[in-house]
Amino acid sequence: MKAVVLFDGVCNLCSSTVQFIIRHDPQGWFRFASLQSETGQRLLRHHGIPTEGAGFDSVVVIEGGKVWLESDAAFHILYRLGGVWRILALLWFVPKRLRDRAYRLVAENRYRLLGRLEQCIAPTPELRKRFLDAA
Repeated sequence: MKAVVLFDGVCNLCSSTVQFIIRHDPQGWFRFASLQSETGQRLLRHHGIPTEGAGFDSVVVIEGGKVWLESDAAFHILYRLGGVWRILALLWFVPKRLRDRAYRLVAENRYRLLGRLEQCIAPTPELRKRFLDAA
């Protein structure tokens, strides 16, 4: 079963992260949907994750019925990408409390640091099949 990455579709940092994942995932393991999309909202509700407010600013990874949030999601992505990225995933052993504090600091300031898009990114025709909310 493929993994799904839910991301903030209007966040420059999140959009860059999705592009990074695509470049380093030639097997197409990851699928994507924006948190704001109908698909993203449905998946969040299905897994009991807030659809707005606190907690809504996290990248979410869903794979095989399991959900990863915040730094756990980031490290799961690195682990799944394999190769040199799997080495970075060793930082997963830093205490979760510290990892998530750092993650939230970046997440809370992401628009100020890297800006905001007017609308969600539009995948190219060849990548469209990897986006669950693309027509």
